[in-house]
Amino acid sequence: MAQFFMRNRASAGATPAIALCVLVTLLSAACGGGSGGGVSTTGGSASTGSTGSGSTSGSNSNPAGFTYANMASASLGAGASLNGAVPFPADNAWNTDISQAPVDPNSDNLIAGIGLSQGLHPDFGSGLYAGAPIGIPYVVVSSAQAMVPIDFVAYGDQSDPGPYPIPANAPIEGQLADGSPFGGDRHVIVIDRDTNRLYEMDNSFPQSDGSWQADSGAIFDLDSDDVRPTAQPGWTSADAAGLPIFPGLARYDEVAAGTIPHALRFTVQSTREAYLPPANHWASSSTNANLPPMGMRVRLKASYVIPSTFSQDSQVILHALKTYGMIVADNGSNWFISGAPDSRWNNDNLVGELGSVQGSNFEVVQMTGLVTP
Repeated sequence: MAQFFMRNRASAGATPAIALCVLVTLLSAACGGGSGGGVSTTGGSASTGSTGSGSTSGSNSNPAGFTYANMASASLGAGASLNGAVPFPADNAWNTDISQAPVDPNSDNLIAGIGLSQGLHPDFGSGLYAGAPIGIPYVVVSSAQAMVPIDFVAYGDQSDPGPYPIPANAPIEGQLADGSPFGGDRHVIVIDRDTNRLYEMDNSFPQSDGSWQADSGAIFDLDSDDVRPTAQPGWTSADAAGLPIFPGLARYDEVAAGTIPHALRFTVQSTREAYLPPANHWASSSTNANLPPMGMRVRLKASYVIPSTFSQDSQVILHALKTYGMIVADNGSNWFISGAPDSRWNNDNLVGELGSVQGSNFEVVQMTGLVTP
C-alpha cells in the first residue's frame, strides 16, 4: 500500500492592511467587494469581489459536457458526484485554460524554491491513512438542510457570519474512523446545490446543541465571478490563501468522466509575504522574491509527454495540470495536490505515477498584479 503524509495547515498569519487593487492581466480578480466598496478597471475583467473572482487572459474554450455556475445537477450526500456541474462561470480564473499564457520571467527560481527533483504527491486517495480518510471531504445538501449557528473563535472579523447549512454528521477532514479525538485542519465543506452556495470552515467542532464552532468560515457564490462579495482585501478564509478550497480539489467523479475542467489546489512548504489574485491573503513574513506567493499558478510544461502507460486517473490529472494548472493555496508539504477521498482511487497508481512527475517539469504562469505589504 502506498504511503501518504497528511499536512497540517499553517497559521493564517498577519492580515495585511491593503487598500490597493491592481489590474490583473493573467489572474484577474478584484480586491474590493462588500461594504468596503470595490474597484473596477478598464482594459481588464476585474470587478468587485475577491478570493477567486475574475477571469484570466487565457483561452475560454471550455470542454463540452459541463454546466458552469449551476450546481442543480449535483447528487446529494457526502462525496456526492456533481454530475458535470462546475463551480463558478466558465470565464472564472479557476476554469480558464492557461496553457498558452506567458511564462513568468522568474519561473526557474520559483520552481527551484519549491523543489526541482521532488515529485508530485496526491494528498488524497482511498481507504484510511493513520486511521482517517485520505483527502478533504465535502457534502452536498439541498435548501431543505437546516441552518445552524456558527461560533467563530479565531478569525471572526474575517468570517462570513452564520447560520450555515451544516449537517450534524458533516464529514470533517482528518476524522478518525474509530471515533477517537483528532486534530489537523478539520475542514468542513458544504455545497448547497439549490442556492449555489459553498460554505467552508476550518478547525471545525460540532456542538451538542447542533451548532458548530470553527476558527473561520467563508461563503462563496458558485454562480458568480463575484465569488465572495463580503470579503475585504487581505481577508483569509478556511484556506490560508483566502481562496475557496472545494473548486481546487481533484474529485473522482470528474476523473471518471475523463476531464478535470478546472485548476487544482496544491501546497508548498515556504511562501512569501504576498498574494496574487484570485488569492486574497498571505501567510508568511518572508520577502524572498524567489519564494511563491499565495495564488501563484504553475502548469505542467507542454514539452512533458504524459506516459500512455499511466492509469487513466493519472493521465486526466496531468492533462488538467497542462491545461488549467494548479494554484498555491496553503503552506504545507511541497507539491502536494489536494483532492477528495473516494474508495475508487487507486493509491499505488496515484503515488507511483504522479510521484514520477518532478518539479522541473513545471513552470510558473506569468504573475501580474502581485499584492505586497
